[in-house]
Amino acid sequence: MIGPFASAQRKMRQHAVNWLELAEKVEHYRRDVLAAEELHELRQEKEGLKRLVHNKAVASDLKLGIESLEGVLRKTGGTFYPKNTFIEYVEFFLVAAIVILGIRAFFFQPFKIPTNSMWPSYNGMTGQVYPSTADEPGVAAKGLRFLTQLAVPHRIDAPIAGEVRIPLIRSYSDQRDEVRDFLKPPAVVKGRKWLIFPTQKRVYEIYVDQTPVKVTVPGDFDLEKVILDAFYNGSERFPLSEDFPMGGRVLLGTGKKVGVGDRILSFDIITGDQLFVDRISYHFVKPTVGDGFVFRTDNIPNLHRLMSSGPKEQYYIKRLVGVPGDVLEIREPVFYRNGEPIEGAPAFDANATQEGNFPGYRALGLLDTDKTFVMPPREYMALGDNSASSLDGRYWGTVPEKDVIGKPLFIYYPFNDHWGVAP
Repeated sequence: MIGPFASAQRKMRQHAVNWLELAEKVEHYRRDVLAAEELHELRQEKEGLKRLVHNKAVASDLKLGIESLEGVLRKTGGTFYPKNTFIEYVEFFLVAAIVILGIRAFFFQPFKIPTNSMWPSYNGMTGQVYPSTADEPGVAAKGLRFLTQLAVPHRIDAPIAGEVRIPLIRSYSDQRDEVRDFLKPPAVVKGRKWLIFPTQKRVYEIYVDQTPVKVTVPGDFDLEKVILDAFYNGSERFPLSEDFPMGGRVLLGTGKKVGVGDRILSFDIITGDQLFVDRISYHFVKPTVGDGFVFRTDNIPNLHRLMSSGPKEQYYIKRLVGVPGDVLEIREPVFYRNGEPIEGAPAFDANATQEGNFPGYRALGLLDTDKTFVMPPREYMALGDNSASSLDGRYWGTVPEKDVIGKPLFIYYPFNDHWGVAP
């Protein structure tokens, strides 16, 4: 390499060496297609410049030698010289793409958290509700929010005057022995991301009196929390309405009256945490209980049965709670591993004490009340930190060793309090 303070003589010598390397490449790759006179001329000029370099000729002589060789290379260089600008750009981007794909495949893979099964450790897509139009961000604030958080606004207006009503469906959980009302499930439709890439969308309905109003959101986004925040003071559940049959539906009033064109609902969808996954460490060391845990779903048939729609080959992130040979159990709200409260991550302790937004572990499925589960060889158990809202190993079982990808390394976007080293 040539530093900024190198002498003119040294710089010219280095340029000469670079031209000689190019001449060598042209000779080796094109000697079968060059005419005998052209090949002879190329070799003659190359040898002449090589002697000048060997004899430590002055800069002016080296410059003349380079110019003479360059003239011959213009006739004989083919695609090597002179370079076409378009071809140079193509080569640059092709090499860059290969390098990026190599890094992604073997070292650090970008990953986006789609759901809130790991909340509050990681954010999936979240909704920020605005109580009134006066609270909505202006144009500048909206642009800044988009750049820093990829916040996409959703503004829903009333087609008629009346009361805003929420369509609910009643369900009974045998495992939890409770009746709950849930937001009516959305329709799943095909859509486009960034107007280009095929994707799935969810289409929910809310009502003004008896008139449905559609709310379209990304396929991984659950509108229920937005509705609870907007109309029920952020409650965790809808209030149980008057009696109606199990599985039946009802329009629950919100008490909010609107006129034609009034804002029914205003919220932004903020992107989920985007992070780099360390793909290399698990080739040398075994996964550790407490790690954030990224894996493929290719070989988890029970999960495929539960998720009837969507691709089978996906990447999930949960937290590793069990390795081969472990005996696992949930005594709400504490998770037990080999007879002792599990250790290895702050999320374990926070769930055990139901600290802050951590709900504690729920006994369900394979880890239902009074059940223990013994981990088979070459398998891992992964659970979400948000146990109340996580479709995890309790429902679909274990992760085969061959499908383990790596562990979260660094949250690089969006720019919020989660930015930094992944927990």
